[in-house]
Amino acid sequence: MSSADKAVSEEALLREWAEIQAAQQDAAAFKPLYERYYEPIFRFIFRRTADEHLTADLSSQVFLQAMQKLSAYTYRGVPFSAWLFRMAINEVAMYYRRHQKRRVVSLEDQQLTDLLADLDDDPQPLPLEPMVQALDQLKESDLELIELRYFEKRPYREIADLLEITENNAKVKVHRILERIKRRLRS
Repeated sequence: MSSADKAVSEEALLREWAEIQAAQQDAAAFKPLYERYYEPIFRFIFRRTADEHLTADLSSQVFLQAMQKLSAYTYRGVPFSAWLFRMAINEVAMYYRRHQKRRVVSLEDQQLTDLLADLDDDPQPLPLEPMVQALDQLKESDLELIELRYFEKRPYREIADLLEITENNAKVKVHRILERIKRRLRS
């Protein structure tokens, strides 16, 4: 899972913090941050809604909220995107609560392959259909952890910041979720 373990350099984080500070002083300076993160936030939300118009609306809400709350943002040693993704998670959750709908999970073969690789310590390959059913049975909070780690390729440190838990807690939770999925698949 090397791509998910790649950390952003401290130098890059500090450059980004300087951009944020400039945007805190002048709203026009927010544009480079918006341009850098709009597409990843849009994709993140789209994977959870599978509706392009709804995704555009929710993405707009995330960036409006980011601009409105930017003055309160403080540097915490993680990418600015973690703050944006936390807002996106909240916007999607609020939408589904308000509309009493079940959340969508969009999967790609490579994402499932990465997840299966971490689950599979047996030479017999795990079938995809039962895997999708096992994911569908997860609690919302557990599914969110799996999505962030395997489908969004987020490092544990960023997941921890997004969910406001410790990095070690994020690792333990993901491990326990994987163990539960394994038991379901083997039964």
